[in-house]
Amino acid sequence: MERRISGRTASDGLAIGPATILHALDGASRSKGSIAEEHAVLATAVARAREAVAELIGQLAGDAAELIGFQLALLEDDALTETAYAQIERGVAADVAWRAAMAEEIAGYETADDEYFRARASDLADIRDRVLRHLFGLADDGQLLDGAIVVARDLAPSAFLGIDWSKGGGIVLGEGSPTSHVAMLARGRGVPMVVGLGHEWEELTGQLLVDGGRGVVVVDPGVEHVDAARAEGETLTRRKAEAVARQCEQALTRDGTAVAVLVNISGPADMTVLPAAACDGVGLARTEFLTANLLHDEEAQVSAYTDLMRWADGRPVTIRTLDAGGDKPIPGYTIDGESNPFLGLRGIRLSLRHADIFRIQLRALARAAALGPLKVMLPMVTNAAELDAARSHLRAVLAELADSNVAFAEPALGMMVEVPAAALAAQNFAADFFSIGTNDLTQYATAASRDGAEVADYADVLHPGVLAMIAHVVRAGRVRGVEVSVCGDAAGDVRAIRALLEAGVRALSVSPGLLPLVKAAIRELDLVGIAEGA
Repeated sequence: MERRISGRTASDGLAIGPATILHALDGASRSKGSIAEEHAVLATAVARAREAVAELIGQLAGDAAELIGFQLALLEDDALTETAYAQIERGVAADVAWRAAMAEEIAGYETADDEYFRARASDLADIRDRVLRHLFGLADDGQLLDGAIVVARDLAPSAFLGIDWSKGGGIVLGEGSPTSHVAMLARGRGVPMVVGLGHEWEELTGQLLVDGGRGVVVVDPGVEHVDAARAEGETLTRRKAEAVARQCEQALTRDGTAVAVLVNISGPADMTVLPAAACDGVGLARTEFLTANLLHDEEAQVSAYTDLMRWADGRPVTIRTLDAGGDKPIPGYTIDGESNPFLGLRGIRLSLRHADIFRIQLRALARAAALGPLKVMLPMVTNAAELDAARSHLRAVLAELADSNVAFAEPALGMMVEVPAAALAAQNFAADFFSIGTNDLTQYATAASRDGAEVADYADVLHPGVLAMIAHVVRAGRVRGVEVSVCGDAAGDVRAIRALLEAGVRALSVSPGLLPLVKAAIRELDLVGIAEGA
C-alpha cells in the first residue's frame, strides 16, 4: 500500500522513480596488505579523490565550483590524513583507519557550536566516501539509474553536481534545508527535492513519487496517484514550455507595471542556458571562480569579464567583486580557523584587507567597462566607510589606467545590501545602486542559518521584518535616485515575487533557468491599489 511522508519543499516539480539510497559504503570490504602497502593505497585513494574533485571543479563555474572548493582545500591539507596514517603504522587496515579518522573529524564538525561547521559535516562525509570508493574500487555515486530518486541523510553540493540529472530524477533527504546550497542548485536545474523527512529516509525503498511543490514523498504510489502526478507533471512541463516561448518578451503585470528581469551568472556555462535577448541584463555576475592563481592575473580576469560583456550585447552587466569567506574559502586568501566565518572576514572586508588583489580586480573591471555598461558591486558592505574606501581604490586605479595605453571606462560602483545594519541605514550610503541579497539578509535578520535544517522554518524571506527592510532599502533608493534590485534566491521564488513587488522592487535577478517562469509569474500579478513599499 502506498505511504505518504511529509517533509519540507526545497525544489518544485514532480518526479517518479526507483529509490536509490546513498549510504556510507557500510557493507564494502577489502583485503589488508602490509603497512607499506596500506599506506600507499590510502595515499593513492586520497590523490585520486583530490583529482576527481579538481576535475569536477574544472567542469563547473562560479557558485557551483566554489561550493566544493572547501572539499578540495581539505583534500590538499596533509593534516586530514595524519590520524589515518598513524593508525596504519599500528597495523590498522587503510579503510578502517580512514573511516575512524574521518568519523572523528565529522563528529567534531557535527558538534561544533557554529552552524557553518555543522553544515560542512556533509562535505566531510562526501570526502570520506569518495576516498573509500577508490579504496574499494567502486564506481562513483554519479552513475545512477536514469530517473532515480536519490535518498540520503544529506547531500553535499559536490555529490549533486556529480550526478547527471538530464534523464530526470529527484532528491529526498532526511535532513537538509530549503535554503541550503544544494537546494539552490536543485531549483536552478529543476530537480524536484523534499528535505527534512527525519529518520524515515533510511527505510525508503521501491518506487517513490517526489512532490517538491507540496513537500511530500509517496512510497509505492498507486496507479491513480501516479497517473494524476504524471498529468500534473505534463501540465507543469507545458506551462514551462509556454513560458520559454515568451521568455524574450517584456515582463509586465496585468496592470501594465514593468519589471526588469535580469540573470545571475556564475560562470560561462550559464551563458548557454538562454539567449541574452531574454533578459534585461546581468544583475549579478559572481567572480568566486577566481582561484588563488587567477587573483593576481589581470589579463585572465579581463578576458573573462569581456566574454560576459560581449554575451550581454549592450545590456547592463553587474559584476560582483570577490565574495570570498563564509562558506566560500580560497586557500591563501581567506582566514582559517574563524569561530564563525559567516560573521567574520567576508566580501569587501577581505578585499580591503588584500588591497593589492582588490586593485587588480578593479583594473580588470574598468578595462572591461570600455565595452559597455558595466557596474561593479561590492558584497557584504556594512558601513559607509567601506564604500568610501573602495571608491578611493577605484579612483586610484582609474588614474593608473589613464596613464597607460589600454582602453578603460569608469564603472558605476554599487553595493549588495545583505547586512541588516546596512539595510536599515541604506540612506547613508553614497552607492550608485543597491542590490538586495535576500539569502544573507534573511539569514542574519532571522538568526537562522541558511544550511540549518533545524531552523529552516525561521529563515523566511517573507518574514514581516525582512520585507520591511527590503521596503526601506527601496525607499532609500528612491530618495537617492538610484536603482534597487533583488538578486537573492527570493527573486526566483514565484511564491515571493508578489511580496517583493508590493515592497516596491521593480528589478529581479534570477538564475537563468528560472527566468521564463519568473516572467510568467509576473504577468499573472495585478498591483492595482497596492501602496508600493508601504
